[in-house]
Amino acid sequence: MNTLNVFEADLLFWIQSNLRINGLNQLMQCASEINNAGMLAIGMVVVLLIWKTYRMVGITAFASLLSEFLLVNVLIKQIVARPRPYVVNEALAVLGTVPTDYSFPSGHTASAFAVASVMLLCMPRRYGIPAVVIAAIVALSRLYNEAHYPTDVLAGMLIGSAAGFLAVKLVYSRFKDNK
Repeated sequence: MNTLNVFEADLLFWIQSNLRINGLNQLMQCASEINNAGMLAIGMVVVLLIWKTYRMVGITAFASLLSEFLLVNVLIKQIVARPRPYVVNEALAVLGTVPTDYSFPSGHTASAFAVASVMLLCMPRRYGIPAVVIAAIVALSRLYNEAHYPTDVLAGMLIGSAAGFLAVKLVYSRFKDNK
């Protein structure tokens, strides 16, 4: 294992040994599972598409989510092919559904941030800030549940946020006044 993987595994061991408690375990499992297959992110896109006032935000969030999915799941995960932490080190105990795909980057985190970043940039703060907080909880849950290394989650945050930012620049900024 290289130095970065050792450091990241040590951090996950520390989380497992010092932060896990029953009530929080169930909350963090729920925070991860609510976005399995991007369902929370997809649900938010659907709500935005239905909500006439924010339909253009929904279209932008869809573009962000689609580009994030293609980049993360179709391209990067297949190229990097990083095994999950619990596969590399059996002493790490994953909580919740055991993912079977590759680890880098975190798709849960990327999809949550792809939609949340669009909401933050295009909607009032009362919607955008809670969306980012929920995305951050999803990201933390991926570490807490030991489904990902910290760099997987960080990359997911960056890719999802970049996808959201680019979608706002390429879609929302061009078409928002043409509703």
